[in-house]
Amino acid sequence: MVYQELMIEIINRIKETGMLSLQDLHQLLETESTHAIEYLHQQARAVADAVYGKRIFIRGLIEFTNYCKNDCYYCGIRCSNSHAQRYRLTKEEILSCCQNGYDLGFRTFVLQGGEDPFLTDEKICDIVSTIKEAYPDCAVTLSLGEKEKESYEAYFKAGAERYLLRHETANEEHYGKLHPGKMSLQNRKQCLRDLKEIGYQTGCGFMVGSPGQTVETLYEDLMFIKDLQPEMVGIGPFIPHKDTPFGSRKPGTLDQTLRLLSIIRLLHPHVLLPATTALGTIHPKGRELGILAGANVVMPNLSPVDVREKYALYDNKICTGDEAAECRFCMEKRMEGIGYQVVVDRGDYINDN
Repeated sequence: MVYQELMIEIINRIKETGMLSLQDLHQLLETESTHAIEYLHQQARAVADAVYGKRIFIRGLIEFTNYCKNDCYYCGIRCSNSHAQRYRLTKEEILSCCQNGYDLGFRTFVLQGGEDPFLTDEKICDIVSTIKEAYPDCAVTLSLGEKEKESYEAYFKAGAERYLLRHETANEEHYGKLHPGKMSLQNRKQCLRDLKEIGYQTGCGFMVGSPGQTVETLYEDLMFIKDLQPEMVGIGPFIPHKDTPFGSRKPGTLDQTLRLLSIIRLLHPHVLLPATTALGTIHPKGRELGILAGANVVMPNLSPVDVREKYALYDNKICTGDEAAECRFCMEKRMEGIGYQVVVDRGDYINDN
């Protein structure tokens, strides 16, 4: 009983002060007290509800290229994976996805892809400006990896308002275990700072349970997030892909991912926090559980069905055969089932200033 009271005291202190010690994180990630973990999720949910209410924001995900120049050890579309079936959507195909999504009530489009050298800044700006011209009431989010600051500025000028770039880990040594030597954590962090400076609503994040991750590296991640103050944080369980060096590694767990979602919500009450597809992949109700742990965003797939299986960052990804309408209405029913409402809204970050 004394131990449970200590855990509740820690959770309340984090909620009230926004401060977290390494010892606190050890306690929260290692406790076996179901009561304490339920309380953690409950408090995180209460914080999210206080800021955003019972509204869940949907983003229409368009995975428009799986070509990538990078060779990250965890990723199924890494350049050295000769088994990957490569594809690249045309501008017309992307616009068709947007039209379909708009008709279904999506007001944010997330254009995600590998770092594809074919997609020059000029091509990306043309796609973004055309979407904004056709759908001026919608937000355009990009997730295209590391670029020069001038490139980010060009996309912003073309109409992109948000950018997602997972930092993956804030620890230099851990970063080196996940990426080849030519990639740099320092550069990735600088990209995130550039995005913030330009004026993007910026998203970072990491995989839970990635090879080499420890409580100490996770603490560095949380402190980096606290320092950066991103508008969005995307975390999900590490899931191995068979055609990568990490193909035989254990995946991250539902339990640890949910705990970290709740901790991030307590540390950063206004953050836009997705319940990811990866979470739904490792558990049939993973996304619902993510919402109940403090998340408030879901990202159904608007990509054409015939390319969904090809955008395989990890194995056994869900919803690869569903039409966009199926994804949309399935998500609506899932959220209603736990007392939340999917809204037709851009779902912008609410600033606390």
